[in-house]
Amino acid sequence: MRLRALVAMAIVLTVAPGVPALAEEPPPPPPVTATETPATATETPAPTGETPAPTGETPAPAEQPPAPKLEPGLAADGDGARVIVEVTAPAEAVPVAGEARSLPGAEVVLQPPDTSFIVVEGTSESLAALAQDPRVVSVRRDRAYSPVSLASGLKLIGADQAQAEGATGEGKMIAVIDTGIDRDHPALAGKVVEEACFSATDGGAKSLCPGGAGTQTGQGSADAKTPMCVEGTVNLCDHGTHVAGIAHAVAPGADIAAIQVFSRIDDCEGGEACLSAYESTILLALDHVAKLKDSHPGLVAVNLSLGGGLYEGACDGEPEIGAMKQKIETLRAKGVVAVAAAGNEGMSGAGAPGCISGAVTVGATGDDDRVPEWSNYGSVLDLFAPGVEIDSAVPNGGTAVYSGTSMSTPHVTGALAALAGKSADATPDALVGKLTAAGRPIVYDGVTTPRLDLYGALTGRAPSPPATQDPAPGDGSTPDDPGDDPDPNPSSGPSPAPEPVDPPAPSPVPLPTVTVTVTVTATPATAPTVCSRGKATKTLTAAGWATEMTRGKGELPDETLGCYLRLVAKASGVFPELTRASTPGTAYRVLKPAGKTKLTQKIKMESELLAAWLNWAHGGVNFTAKISKSTTVRDTLIAAERQRLKGAALAEYTSILKKHVNARRIA
Repeated sequence: MRLRALVAMAIVLTVAPGVPALAEEPPPPPPVTATETPATATETPAPTGETPAPTGETPAPAEQPPAPKLEPGLAADGDGARVIVEVTAPAEAVPVAGEARSLPGAEVVLQPPDTSFIVVEGTSESLAALAQDPRVVSVRRDRAYSPVSLASGLKLIGADQAQAEGATGEGKMIAVIDTGIDRDHPALAGKVVEEACFSATDGGAKSLCPGGAGTQTGQGSADAKTPMCVEGTVNLCDHGTHVAGIAHAVAPGADIAAIQVFSRIDDCEGGEACLSAYESTILLALDHVAKLKDSHPGLVAVNLSLGGGLYEGACDGEPEIGAMKQKIETLRAKGVVAVAAAGNEGMSGAGAPGCISGAVTVGATGDDDRVPEWSNYGSVLDLFAPGVEIDSAVPNGGTAVYSGTSMSTPHVTGALAALAGKSADATPDALVGKLTAAGRPIVYDGVTTPRLDLYGALTGRAPSPPATQDPAPGDGSTPDDPGDDPDPNPSSGPSPAPEPVDPPAPSPVPLPTVTVTVTVTATPATAPTVCSRGKATKTLTAAGWATEMTRGKGELPDETLGCYLRLVAKASGVFPELTRASTPGTAYRVLKPAGKTKLTQKIKMESELLAAWLNWAHGGVNFTAKISKSTTVRDTLIAAERQRLKGAALAEYTSILKKHVNARRIA
């Protein structure tokens, strides 16, 4: 059996533009706004219905006038402007920069290494002269895109005030274990100083290390722009850059160590590509962080916006968590705090490593200090931080708006670096204690969790008055939920006769593009959403779920079914670890085996077990619901999976799941 995959908390990173983003997969970039200029969109002429007859000769293409290299308006801008000067090749950047410096009224303000652009501030005359150089491809404004939610989140946690008093994280370092980072992104200001890659290469997994090996260190080894990260026009590895951009915005003086731990899987839902991180690669990355601490004493925190499994409380006693727990505790003893995302399942609890007591576990709040419906919550959390619609960096110089506890976590990681810069002798426990003591209390369901307040921790001021949330998060009543609500009343009608087929991968859709730096970022026309559990009030039988998995037969949309299957994949050790059930087609074959299939006890149990997990994902059952005086749904699911792994007592648990979980309204 392959090692259990831990999937990124912002959701399985799919490439389909129409699929909503999950808790494990960062959503696609945002649509073009009124302040963004589509730079490369073209119109396709309508067909005429006539096909010209071949002439035997290839006509010469019509000559097109060359596109102006100087953006319209720059020549008339008497005040000058900050511009991006794109050149024909990286080797030309140095001589063009030299020419720019020789021009009156021009100044080179940014010259990233090994890139095909520089940034220049100049007068209209100097920019017009620079555009005449044949090595220059274009001269265009370096537009400032206002990251409204990130900016407001920074203000909410007092990062702006802390930075004004010198708490920038200068001399400190944070590590980001994720999908790699675009080290050349202007928003990161050259702060990525260490890189490493640990990427699985077996069982269908393909390495994301630029050299294709399973391990690589040194500059470029965690590059988020490597060809294996790209599927069509979509960068699958944007999550790590987005996370790093948030941490850097909180602690702009801190250095960053980028550590890539994901692998590419080409056969995910709908046959699309996605990313997945194995526990083994995460463990290697944690070991690498421990070594970095020896050579970089200023390393204070490691960001883990990823996770696997679901636990209602601390998971320290779980056997499968032991190795990760030990490494996180070792890091803490060396002075490095592991900061982990709680997860986006809308439940009380967290995935691993967030469930480990030695980690600082972070949930999400909006700018109004309300917990969104999809954020995990409860006593296992240490802090809340802004995580709703956060605008941050993505590869190739762009930005995107994502939501999730993945976005909350780097707020805390950056805050630790900023605070450590002003508290040089503070231990990890002391730093975390300052943050938790200063945070605004968020009160809900008998639990109080502080919301990050960096400036309060820096100055020691009293926390803001508590914010009470009633009803509690996760019950479906939280307003302004950015995600789509699934239909609470699906049909459980008769089982379909035909077996469905997996939906084909969607064809690429022409989309507008936004020029941010040298390249353009494709953007879909719909806002990203977060996948979370549904709000159903009843359960479905295995046959009912088979109906839902049949295209055109059920009432739940494909996006919702895909979301539920990804939640199951995260929570279960059987699906798809032992039995593939990652697409509606494969799930249907588990729920309703083909007529000629011999119905063994294993097949019967897997059908009821998958139905039980789907009922949990749909909201029809909760982990804490009792099926007897002392047994909960979670107890039953865990025990059933253990029996499936051992191959014993299958008939008994098949009956329990069928009668007490899938055929009862117990939500």
